Amino acid sequence: MIKVENLHKSFDGLKVLRGASFQVAKGEILALIGRSGYGKSVLLKHVAGLIRPDQGHVFIDGKDICHLKGKELEELRSRFGFVFQSGALFDSMTVFENIAFPLEEKTKLGDQEIREKVLSALDHVGLTGAENKYPAQISGGMMKRVALARALVRNPEIMLFDEPTTGLDPIIGHAILNLIDSSHEHFGFTGMLVTHEIPKVFEIVQKVALLHEGAILAIGSPEEMLSSKDPIVHQFITGSIEGPIQYH
Repeated sequence: MIKVENLHKSFDGLKVLRGASFQVAKGEILALIGRSGYGKSVLLKHVAGLIRPDQGHVFIDGKDICHLKGKELEELRSRFGFVFQSGALFDSMTVFENIAFPLEEKTKLGDQEIREKVLSALDHVGLTGAENKYPAQISGGMMKRVALARALVRNPEIMLFDEPTTGLDPIIGHAILNLIDSSHEHFGFTGMLVTHEIPKVFEIVQKVALLHEGAILAIGSPEEMLSSKDPIVHQFITGSIEGPIQYH
């Protein structure tokens, strides 16, 4: 369903992506792992059509999102849900209004239908009763749940998660990953998840890709990655200081 082919991207002469290629089959979730600040979020935004590459292609069901514009691009993007690292909630809106926003902006549903969908989404993420609170009145974990509910409220075919557990303690972070897992079972979306939650994330994904020096160094099932003999893969997954990856 998602096919990334020879993706290159530079910013101010700094090469971030250097020929990244991989595929995600329909119904799979792929975890994208790799060092911090080395292009994972940039790659995810290419898949969403938020950034155009210098070279290469991103195919969604055979359509190259990199070359779509206007209505065609909007129609393809309407099939996506995106959970940003920060949550990206509107501070001046209540939880209900935040989740309702994409329905009001992108659909022709009536007020009652919108209300039913929002309350259903809140129930799914375990936040029934929180609809009238503002982002400043809820915890970081609750904010992540609201962001997930907003992304899921239109029942997207593709879900993209940019480090959804950033800033959370391990227990709440694991709870968010479990919620993503149950959402995947319920909605059946195809997904990509940028994360550092290793090895916990391996329990909820079907495929793992390691981005290293701008390209996909290794890709496979969680079991294949955990048993990999590649020294870079092994070092990154185990978190060892010793190995070919040099940290400064």
